[in-house]
Amino acid sequence: MSILLRDGSKFNYNESQDIFLKKLYGSVIGRGALKVMTLPFVTKCGGVYMSSALSKGRIKKFIKLNNIDMSQYEEKDYHDFNDFFTRKIKENQRTIIQDDQILISPCDGKLSVHPIDTNTILTIKDSQYKLDDLFMSPSISDTFKGGQALIFRLTVDDYHRYHFFDDGWKEEDHYIPGIFHTVNPVANDYYPIYKTNSRSYSLLHTSHFDDVVMMEVGAMMVGKITNHPVTTFKRGDEKGYFEFGGSTIVLLFKPGILKVDDDIIKNSKNHNETKVLLGEKVGMRIER
Repeated sequence: MSILLRDGSKFNYNESQDIFLKKLYGSVIGRGALKVMTLPFVTKCGGVYMSSALSKGRIKKFIKLNNIDMSQYEEKDYHDFNDFFTRKIKENQRTIIQDDQILISPCDGKLSVHPIDTNTILTIKDSQYKLDDLFMSPSISDTFKGGQALIFRLTVDDYHRYHFFDDGWKEEDHYIPGIFHTVNPVANDYYPIYKTNSRSYSLLHTSHFDDVVMMEVGAMMVGKITNHPVTTFKRGDEKGYFEFGGSTIVLLFKPGILKVDDDIIKNSKNHNETKVLLGEKVGMRIER
């Protein structure tokens, strides 16, 4: 799988963290270590460390390792690593397209699109989910069957705040805690994942794209999802942010609502992702 830019060229980034995590989850020893690392006490300690002044020394090395262009972000003295990781972008660095017919990206990330049917399995953060498992709600699967799922995978070099893509109002957030299943590879014969990630989702009643489910997927260990307490929203408003850890945004659209851009569909069919930025066009509303 490759990450492609909108002009079709390949995007290169530091994949060391992705490689490390695949090795960690892909071995018995690694999964044994994860059993300890995902204990509530350990994850709490990790979160405390990332939000303490002790973690500040990691920031410069992290910026250099991941080639992060800090000129895009607000200038400030970060007091800890999470303060840096949740940094805000300068207003002039992202253009929020205001055309109501256009679907904009809600975040910076690597995008893939998938049709939704009874047998749809989505790969999110090295875990595979059927929609019923992902949302813990069969009614969502039924409502969006025949539609499309857009998956925006954020990597550590990305801007880690996410925004609303249209005007509208939202129902309450539903939070689902993550679970680490087992260190025994035999379990894979009965349940096709070793972990599920913490996640939060809400139903958005949008002005131009009908009802859309928006889900934020966090990390098993340190990552934390923070959604702002809002009910109504406008296109481009900030919905929330991720603290340190991997993260993904999932959007579900009903059938007959959205035409995703051709390059994104082509890349997804070839098992490639498309690099997109907050506010840029990724599709069009289908006129009915």
